[in-house]
Amino acid sequence: MTETSFEKLARLREELKARNLDGYLIPHADEFQSEYLPACAERLSWLTGFTGSAGNAIVLMDKAMALTGGIYDIQIRQQVDKSLYELIVPEKRRLMPAMGEWLDKNASDGAVIGFDPTLWTRGQLGKIVEAIKSKKIDFIPLETNPLDAIWTDRPAPPVGEVELFPDEIAGKTSSQKRQALASALKKEKISSAIITMSDSICWLLNVRGSDIPYNPLVLSNLILHQDATADWYLDERKLTDAVRAALGEEIRIHPLETFEKDIENLKGAVLIDPARSPLTAETILREKEIEIVDGKDPCVTPKSIKTREEQQAIKQAHIRDGVAVSRFLRWLDCTDFKRDTYSEMDLSDKLEEIRKSDSTYREPSFATISGWASNGAIIHYHATPESNKRIAGDNLYLVDSGGQYEYGTTDITRTVVIGDITDEQKDRFTRVLKGHIAVASAEMEDTTTGGDLDMLARASLREAGLDYAHGTGHGVGCMLAVHEEATYITPGLDNEYYKAGMLLSNEPGYYLEGGYGIRHENLILCQEREDGKLYWETVTMVPFDLRGVDWNLMTEQETRWLYDYHAQVFETLKPYLVSEEVDWLQEFCFSYFEDRELYPIPVGNLED
Repeated sequence: MTETSFEKLARLREELKARNLDGYLIPHADEFQSEYLPACAERLSWLTGFTGSAGNAIVLMDKAMALTGGIYDIQIRQQVDKSLYELIVPEKRRLMPAMGEWLDKNASDGAVIGFDPTLWTRGQLGKIVEAIKSKKIDFIPLETNPLDAIWTDRPAPPVGEVELFPDEIAGKTSSQKRQALASALKKEKISSAIITMSDSICWLLNVRGSDIPYNPLVLSNLILHQDATADWYLDERKLTDAVRAALGEEIRIHPLETFEKDIENLKGAVLIDPARSPLTAETILREKEIEIVDGKDPCVTPKSIKTREEQQAIKQAHIRDGVAVSRFLRWLDCTDFKRDTYSEMDLSDKLEEIRKSDSTYREPSFATISGWASNGAIIHYHATPESNKRIAGDNLYLVDSGGQYEYGTTDITRTVVIGDITDEQKDRFTRVLKGHIAVASAEMEDTTTGGDLDMLARASLREAGLDYAHGTGHGVGCMLAVHEEATYITPGLDNEYYKAGMLLSNEPGYYLEGGYGIRHENLILCQEREDGKLYWETVTMVPFDLRGVDWNLMTEQETRWLYDYHAQVFETLKPYLVSEEVDWLQEFCFSYFEDRELYPIPVGNLED
């Protein structure tokens, strides 16, 4: 018999009462601060029903709250019982302060609030505490998680097999990477660095895994030492003899359970990232009076700067993905939705079927967002049997998807016109496209920030009094995490700068709740000109649906960029397509450019 949210919440409160707690903090997190969680760590989803990849909850004895960022605004209101949880959607960067403010308002003075220190970082908890102004609240780290005590059918932790990532694709060996980081540690007189982010560890060791959905990661911890050796902590069942041998003697393997004990024995100064490492590790260091040096995970920046070899692999993955997505767009274009019955899930399945025909394709890089009409306005919508709309009538179809190929990660959104759309929809479609082009064509100084580019992306929408409730871009890994930390294109980001080799998304949007959603997303690779100026190279190779464009809003420069991009897509994909596919792509890419002298149609098939 399936428990209701009400019953789960009641049992959690009984467990908290037995532990003499007045409340409990519940993050969407695991011990490795993963974005996508293994099933055993989906505590927030199990308790509240919310399936988004960002959010938290607080449970007190008489009330509770759940919160998330703007991208999940509609979703959290659809999934979480408002009679049980107060729902809050602050700006993304205010999730933790909003939790503190809620406690300040709703918790009693002197309340004792428990938390699992393996799931929270010092940075996160500190923002909650700082926001509490009028109450004295005690936060107590717990040795065991109360939710785990009541989650009787909790899945077992994953045991995905570790595989080697080729050095020739990575561009550097693990030894070279470790030597570079160790030299930096030595320069700063730091003996060791604790690394707990799974994508950092996989990048550093040139390995990949399958512990979590969508991202080929190994859930593990690592301690890097000044001599460039490392201690790697993981479930040893994940390692084959061949992988052990390839890692060599400089990588010492340990059971995951010994990580905390070994931290106690570290000597000298230890680097730890307060924004990314769990509070448990830091607490042990403090208890043993080991010197702590706060600093960013040393892998974050070098991981974000793709080597020449990684860049080539990324481009090849995007050509393969471009072929697949273009074939999907052709299938959509050739389908009579007035005659044939298809749903959002059918379309998502069709795209996956096409991607799987490529032998280098491994899995999606995230759950496909397949949103028709009003469901497209749910920024991170995932179709379910209950929400699954049939494609019928005239509207916009938003499909945001990506793939993990053998040596590259993709992420692309296209908004497709089905039937006839309104002048308003064309206006919004075009304004979002203008923002996308503004970012893609921007030339940058080495002081250009994510906030600067974000303003370019929103400018046309804001001229019409419009906006969107998410950032414009995020980092992307090389067959790693589809959302990679390094830098972003987002409002207010004024202290991080771009470097040649960084791979980001460019994805402005517009969403009319109850109506439709629009997003145009490509991945862009930062490159450097001879004069030192930075620019973006678009690596996604898929045409936009020009049926949605209001050409009266487009400048000559924007139209030229769009034509040149479509010409590049056409010439890049043409060799991989059969004759009728080339004919379709030629028509889809160029038929809506009216001035044939300025925008000629390139030659299609050889016999043309």
